[in-house]
Amino acid sequence: MLLIEEKYKSIAKLLLSSGTCPRCVLRFCCVGSSAPYRLPYKNLADELQKFLSNDGDIAPPSKKVRLGDSEECRSETEITRDTDVNEAPQTCNLCLGILQHLCSTEFVKQIFHKVQSAGYEFQDFVFSVSLPPQLLVREHSAWLQAQEEMRRQDRLLEKADIIQLKEAYKWIIHPMISEELGVQAVSKSVFTRMAVVKALDKITDDDFVTHFPWPPSTPKTTCQVIDIQCNHASVFVAGRYNKYSRTLPQTPWVIDGERKMESSVEELITEQLMTVFQADSFNFSSSGREDVDVRTLGRGRPFAIELVNPHRVRVTEQVMKDLQQKINGTDKIKVRDLQIVTREALAHMKEGEEEKTKCYSALIWTEKTIRKEDVEFLNDIKELKILQKTPLRVLHRRPLASRPRIIHTMKSEYMDEHHFRLYLKTQAGTYIKEFAHGDFGRTVPNIGSMMKTTADILELDVESVDVDWPPALED
Repeated sequence: MLLIEEKYKSIAKLLLSSGTCPRCVLRFCCVGSSAPYRLPYKNLADELQKFLSNDGDIAPPSKKVRLGDSEECRSETEITRDTDVNEAPQTCNLCLGILQHLCSTEFVKQIFHKVQSAGYEFQDFVFSVSLPPQLLVREHSAWLQAQEEMRRQDRLLEKADIIQLKEAYKWIIHPMISEELGVQAVSKSVFTRMAVVKALDKITDDDFVTHFPWPPSTPKTTCQVIDIQCNHASVFVAGRYNKYSRTLPQTPWVIDGERKMESSVEELITEQLMTVFQADSFNFSSSGREDVDVRTLGRGRPFAIELVNPHRVRVTEQVMKDLQQKINGTDKIKVRDLQIVTREALAHMKEGEEEKTKCYSALIWTEKTIRKEDVEFLNDIKELKILQKTPLRVLHRRPLASRPRIIHTMKSEYMDEHHFRLYLKTQAGTYIKEFAHGDFGRTVPNIGSMMKTTADILELDVESVDVDWPPALED
């Protein structure tokens, strides 16, 4: 059954007489069930003919109607009988043949061969289509005529009630592709042309009809497929890394096209991942970052890598363990808890950049001679509020701003007359080097100002990044 309500019969006749295909007729008759759209063309045409002829009135309408002759289109008695909807279909003036020719078995096999030759591992699929912009204009024209037809019955036809082409196409094509590939479709993503959508929202109905009379011209050619592309959804790998080198940047260090360091944390980790997952590219992110001369110790810093368009995705826990072992084949870094995560899970890592705490160990030098009691007062300072302007050393990549930060606790360890070690627990996002030397007064207060001397950091280590992510794995 077509499931077309009787009130839409005049719309069905109007559209068929103008050169609209049966499936688009279903759309404008607000048929929201997928089953009728999946009927073979001839079967659907037969059912539509029965629906239009069940009152003994007339035979199915002709598809040949003069442009602008909308009154004749609306008059059932004026519709001729010389064309049967069971004939080989001309190209639909609304979908341009998409619901006629681009949901055939041959087209689905073309998709299958493209996917098969791409060499992907996958367990489901998303079918995305970029549609011609003129479809929106043609549908708007049809809606205005259908709306006028319904008004004659003192009824309304909202544009939102019409089944979108992309929805009908999905109902037809998804099961066919699914059967051919042997996997299920998970969602859809059909692109629209927003510029056209916005223009149609602004134009008045009278202006539209003046420039685009009804019915739309019959297409001389069917809508053709320009290109079929295969891409796999990104895979996200997360873990924690330790950095033991003081000459290793987190990401490639390139200035004015010249590389400053031979490698980076990012490269040492992703090199192995790219090989295993056979991805096209990657995006690296982490919960904060350390300077090139700063070590990251303890349980390490959380990181995540987006592997873009991977060809291999069926990766076992053992493969991930082997990957981790290969990455750890250097003395510069070490990773732990390497695992595949979801895109949504990355939010937990990003929360830690500003909201969590971090612990540091700093070797401090002072210009004046100090004794043990000169640094013991730092142990008693709790929840110290400081104000930091963007450090001079990062102004080239960060906007100028004054940021309040909190030093939660400090513990000093006297070493000699000019050196002591300071352990700090701070709010995430605190610039520790600037808290030591003051950055020419841009961080206040600072260790130098509190001790009334010039101070600086000789060595700095990140002892912990207090973000409980990703989940810890058994060794």
